[in-house]
Amino acid sequence: MNVIMPQLGETVEEGTVAVWHKKEGDKVAIDELLVEIETDKVATEVPSLAAGTLLKILVGEGETVKVGTTLAIIDSGDAPRAVAPKASGAPAAATQPSKPAASLAAKTATLPNTDGQGARLSPAVRKLVAQNGVDIARIRGTGREGRVKRNDVLSHLQNQAATATSLGATENVPFSALRKRIAEHMVRSKATSAHVLQAVEVDFSGVERARAALQTAWKERERSSLSYLPFVARAVALALPEFPHLNAHVAADSLTVYKAINLSLAVDLDRGGLVAPVIKNVATLQVPEIARAITKIAERARTNALKPDDMTEGTYSLTNNGSFGTFITAPVINQPQVAILSIDGVHRRPWVVTDDEGERIEIRPVGILAHSFDHRAVDGAYSGAYLRRVKQILESREWIAEFLS
Repeated sequence: MNVIMPQLGETVEEGTVAVWHKKEGDKVAIDELLVEIETDKVATEVPSLAAGTLLKILVGEGETVKVGTTLAIIDSGDAPRAVAPKASGAPAAATQPSKPAASLAAKTATLPNTDGQGARLSPAVRKLVAQNGVDIARIRGTGREGRVKRNDVLSHLQNQAATATSLGATENVPFSALRKRIAEHMVRSKATSAHVLQAVEVDFSGVERARAALQTAWKERERSSLSYLPFVARAVALALPEFPHLNAHVAADSLTVYKAINLSLAVDLDRGGLVAPVIKNVATLQVPEIARAITKIAERARTNALKPDDMTEGTYSLTNNGSFGTFITAPVINQPQVAILSIDGVHRRPWVVTDDEGERIEIRPVGILAHSFDHRAVDGAYSGAYLRRVKQILESREWIAEFLS
């Protein structure tokens, strides 16, 4: 059985072997950790999909190869076949010439091989530590069993630079690999899509009543806060079936419309960049299930524990800056999707209420939902009608009932 380089996201074309957890000749079991892969967007642990013996490692630690490249061969007693983690969806690619592991070791023999706890370091981390003269023992690792990862070193360097900077001084801050990849994606998205921004004000009184009634019990049971985000995600999942051309990808001169609603959720990595892991089949979930899914996938993102399946098949995106109290954000579309919704701060504001008694002003929790859409795919009337529907759902739905069913 061939172990294949997975595709960790729709736009990712290559990956780097960070650490092999098995050596040639070792026995491996199904779902046993085999290798760690890093890209500029995410680091992930790849388990074995078959039981057998690791016959040959074809791509050594530190080598970068295209998606679909064979990384290793496992002798499972069956005829060889190409197998990758189920979400890769990657076609077979020509294998780049592999360098023997011995030659790689020769190049990195003068670099530190372990952290302060004796855990192995990936080649990328070893190089970064050596280049910057970092005391590895001072870095707290976020990887498996506390292993120091590349983002841990980058965060340490950023903290050092911030501490050393004096008033009036300047410094040159090189982009990290993740920052470079984000910059590349954002520029390409703006150059590709005809971005248009629309926004609506939403009265979150109904949502706020549910949160106030449920927050204490939710925190005690779930060990996390019940934010506005899962309510907005639920409203989006209820509205999108009425506006299917927003749940789509642009493909050349056509639109690929999806039945399943898979939400890409922008997750901040402690201000060191962001990733957009995917919550699948959101239309089948109610608010409590969505809230748990958000907490779980955000935690995996921030601890470098995302799997290949977490980064693929997104059909629509949400980004949430509300915790920072922002007024309005014009988000950049996550290619090849056609739209993204931003949730900004909810603030108590004067709000005109109209009912059978006439008009009056009340203080209500009000926030803005900002929607960037690709004008190639839909027009302003289509996006505007969708925003109106999301607003109606948020303002009129009996949210507490979703927690009682």
